[in-house]
Amino acid sequence: MIEITDLGNKTFYDYIKKKKNKLQDYKRTIDMIIKLQKIKLKKTYYFYNKKIKFKKYSINNLHKESDLFFDWYLKFTIKKKNIFKLKKILKKELNNIYKKLYFKNNCFTHRDFHASNIMMSGKKLSLIDTQDAIIGNPLYDVASLIDDVRIKIPQNLKDNLFQYYFIKSKFKNHNKFFLQNDFDILSVQRNLKILGIFIRLYKRDKKSDYLKYLPYTWQLIERRMKNPIFNKLNILMKKYLPLKKLKKIKKYEN
Repeated sequence: MIEITDLGNKTFYDYIKKKKNKLQDYKRTIDMIIKLQKIKLKKTYYFYNKKIKFKKYSINNLHKESDLFFDWYLKFTIKKKNIFKLKKILKKELNNIYKKLYFKNNCFTHRDFHASNIMMSGKKLSLIDTQDAIIGNPLYDVASLIDDVRIKIPQNLKDNLFQYYFIKSKFKNHNKFFLQNDFDILSVQRNLKILGIFIRLYKRDKKSDYLKYLPYTWQLIERRMKNPIFNKLNILMKKYLPLKKLKKIKKYEN
């Protein structure tokens, strides 16, 4: 049975940005993630006799996404002749970091779980844009929601939401250290990708609205890269990248 429902046009983003006390409402979105992660996944599904396969996330997927940072963001900030060398050096260390992910790719992962992809109909929350769903790391959607580049929330709220997920999820008996590491790695990976996507939207699609999110995206990356797991990457980025220039860019010339 397939139910088709008009979800309206009010997003969770529209609702939450006006709220002063956001914790309880955000907890409901964490509950959504936890519920999704309880789905018993099959390798193959059938929809109107059409075979649908869920792909499994891999290190190759992570690199393909973070490559957008090198191929688009760096392309318009440093000399082209230096990009290949920098990409090779930084990708090698990123690969070392990705290999340190602790949790297996065994959960339903939306891949774009953020406030603008959650619709509100009364008090009911509904998730949209599920076409890129994959079998992935349980911390990916958590990082996507908590470190959403489109809406600024205070660090204490982020910490409370992460703690709430830790307590309520099926991973509550795991060492919290491993959850935090995976969260930080995937947050940095995702936001490097987003930097590239926003520049691609500007350069290729002539959409400049996304440029306003660049400074906060960098703030999120810097925050998560305080984790010692990024020590070497921090050194390499400071050595090879003109970080002050990268972060101050607000507009790019055509």
